Parts: sequence; C-alpha cells; structure tokens
Amino acid sequence: MVIRWIVTVLAFGAGVVVGVLVAGAGLTDYDAALRAFPLITVIAVVTALAAYALVEYLQTGSLASIGRQFDTRTIVLIPIAIAINVILGQTVAAALKVPVYLDSIGTILVGALAGPIPGALTGMLANLLWTYVLPPPFHSDFAAPFAITAVVIGLLSGFAARGGLMRPRPNSGAGALVLSAVIALAVTGGLAAWTYTQFYADTFTFFNPEPGDVGAVFVVVGWLIAALIVAAVVGFIALLVVRRDAGVGYVVVAGAVTGVIAAILSAPISANLFGGVTGAGTDFLVAFFRQQGADVLGASFQQGLISDPIDKITTFLVVYLILLAMARRTKARFPQGERLVDASSEEEADAGQWREAAS
Repeated sequence: MVIRWIVTVLAFGAGVVVGVLVAGAGLTDYDAALRAFPLITVIAVVTALAAYALVEYLQTGSLASIGRQFDTRTIVLIPIAIAINVILGQTVAAALKVPVYLDSIGTILVGALAGPIPGALTGMLANLLWTYVLPPPFHSDFAAPFAITAVVIGLLSGFAARGGLMRPRPNSGAGALVLSAVIALAVTGGLAAWTYTQFYADTFTFFNPEPGDVGAVFVVVGWLIAALIVAAVVGFIALLVVRRDAGVGYVVVAGAVTGVIAAILSAPISANLFGGVTGAGTDFLVAFFRQQGADVLGASFQQGLISDPIDKITTFLVVYLILLAMARRTKARFPQGERLVDASSEEEADAGQWREAAS
C-alpha cells in the first residue's frame, strides 16, 4: 500500500509538471490559464489514478481497493458534497469578510467516509463545475484553477481518516486529554488570537461591507455559516470538557497540516493568475501584507499561512462533529466507516452481539 501511494503521488506531480510545460507562458494570462488549469488537473489526476491502478494490479491482480471506495453510498454522497462546497464557498466569497473559505466541507467529508480517491474526485469536480457549469449566483471565476489544491485536500482528508486521526477517543485518560487540549488550544488559540489582534482589534466585520448586490440567499446562508462557526467553537470546547475526547487534538493537527499544504499549493496560483485578489474575504489580508512591503507572491503566501490553517481546522472540526452525529451503523456502511468509530463503541457493539447470541 505504501509503495502504491508513493508511486501515485509521484505520478500526480509528474502530471502537474507535464501540464504546466504544455501550458507554458499562458499560465500568466487569465483566459489562457482558465482553459489550461482544468487540463492540468485532469492530466495529473488521470495519471495518478492510472499509476495507482497499475501498481495495485501488479501487486494483487485486481483493482479491489478502488472499487471498494466507490460503493453506492459514496456515489450518492459525492454530488451532495459538491453542493455543500459550492453553496458555502460562494456565500463566504460573496457576502462575508472572514479569513476562511469553508468550500471543502463536502470534500473532507467524502474523503473521511469513503477514502482518498473519492475525496480527491469530489474536490476536483466541485471546483471545475463551480467555474464551468454553474450559472450565477453560484458561479465563480476563481475556483477552477484551485482544483489541484482541492484534489490534494481530498487526498489528505482520506489519509487522515485512514490513519485514525478522525477516530473519536472519548473518556480519554488525563495525560492524553491534557496533551490533546494543549496542542488543540495552542494551535487554534494562537492562530485566532494573532489574527484578531492584527486585523480585527479595531472593528470586526462579519458581512462584507463593500457595496454590491449580495442577494438575500447569501445573507441567509451567511447567518447559517455564522451559526456553523459558533457550533464548531462550542463543539470544540464540549468535546474536550464534556466528552473528554482526546481525538480533538488529532483533528486539529490534521486540519493544520492540510491548511499549510493547501497554502503552499495555492499561493503561486493566486499570485501569478489573480495578483493575490480572488474575490474572497481573505483579500484584505493580501492587501495588508502588500502594504507591509511584501511582493504579490509573498503576500499571497503569508495570507495562505493564516487563512488556510484556520479554514481547514474549522472545516475538519465541523466534519468531525458531523461524523459524531452520524449513527455508528450509518458510518460503518461507508468504505472507511470502521476507521471513524471509537474503540469503546466497537467493544460495546461486540458485547451486544454476544449477549444477543447467548440469549
């Protein structure tokens, strides 16, 4: 399995390089890049999938692991996840002035429940459909070039769940709980405190104050997003204090790492294609760093290192809460569902089956 994924990652990188070389200097021109980036993404994903399938077939003589990730439940979930990505992401971009995107909740949910490949496919399709298929008000000129980043987010969420980072750990011991709390609070508290003191200390504006026809639907969804963010914060505290769930620390680390990687991938795209301005609520961060003397790439990268970890930590926490709200049997029916169930639940289920058999 490790060899299979190493080859896949290398093939994905090779596909990106080939696509960039084919596109050439046109990547700095918006219209040409808008046509080139989907091609680059498709080349990279198809190359990676082909490499994965080839290595798996050589190792096992079948393509069973790919087939298992795309069961009926996964196929039904993917379009729902794409809709979640687009609706929340477009609302944040159009109506809010907060340093997050919230356009990856569906991608991470699919990756966690079904696996890295469905997660990557969900991310790619969401961004491409967002730009090339959907009409206003849910159309975005900026989403498609970031499809490569969305693919990587889907992969990383699938790997995080497969590695047990999304598995609940309720009633953890004092040592594990304290360590988890320190890590989670240090990362989230540090990012939130620094961002607030730097950019929101004088005045905090949740809705975008810029003039324009936002539309009632975005205002309504904007308030729902505000409630979602509050729920994530309350859930974060409740998981640590009430459930004594050390899994929160793992989720925060997974979100932070995913955010840093997403920032590294997105900054060159944002800087070279859009001049750092993508129409999102994070544009004011780019403007701030530009005023401090950073060039476009540096400002985009610094903005990403703030926004992306905050966004991905929030998104991973929201997905974690969704998974906790799902019934154990429902989760277990998905390809990676058993990796999302805490050990105590499995032991209780096994004990219940033995009691039923004995009676």
